[in-house]
Amino acid sequence: MSSEGNPESAMQQAVAQILREIDPDPQREGLLDTPRRFEKAMRFYTEGYKKDPRAVIGTAIFESESDEMVLVKDIEMYSMCEHHLAPFFGRAHVAYIPDKKIVGLSKLARLVDVYARRLQVQERLTSQIAHAIQDVLKPKGVGVIVEARHLCMMMRGVEKQNSSTVTSCLLGLFRSDERTRTEFLKLARGT
Repeated sequence: MSSEGNPESAMQQAVAQILREIDPDPQREGLLDTPRRFEKAMRFYTEGYKKDPRAVIGTAIFESESDEMVLVKDIEMYSMCEHHLAPFFGRAHVAYIPDKKIVGLSKLARLVDVYARRLQVQERLTSQIAHAIQDVLKPKGVGVIVEARHLCMMMRGVEKQNSSTVTSCLLGLFRSDERTRTEFLKLARGT
C-alpha cells in the first residue's frame, strides 16, 4: 500500500523494485514514499501526451493584416531525454510570419510545453513545435530554435558540464528566403 492508503500502481511497484536494486537500505525513511512521489512527478513531466496542440491554441487565432515577423524569445522549457530519462532544459525561440492570421503570444509558449512535456529528443521537439504552428496557422514561414543543456551529457557519459545543444527547424520563408532567415537568427541571438 502507498502512504495514502491506495494500492500501489504498476509504476510505483517498478520504482520500489529499482530502489531495492540500487540502495542498500530501500526501507529508510527518505525512500518510503519515493515510489508515489516519483509517479506524481513523472506524470507531471510527461503531461504533454495528454494535450492536443490545436486545443492548446484554441480560439486564440485572430485576423490580422500584419505580415512582419513575430518572435517570442527565451521561452523556458524543460523536458526528459527519452534515452536516459534524464532532464534537459533550456529555451526556445519561436517565430512566424503571419498570413492574415496571428495567434495569442502565450499560446506559442504553451505549444512549446505541449511537446517539451513528453519523453523527447531535442531534434524532434524542435520540429514538432514548428510543424504544429505551420499546421494550425498556415503562416508564410516558421522558425524555431531550441538551445538546451542535457543532464545525460553533463552528469554521465562524456560528463561535459558546459556543453549545450542548439537545434533549429525552418519552414516556408525562413527556409527559402536568406534575408528572412538571417533576420530571424540575428533577432534570436539578440544581435
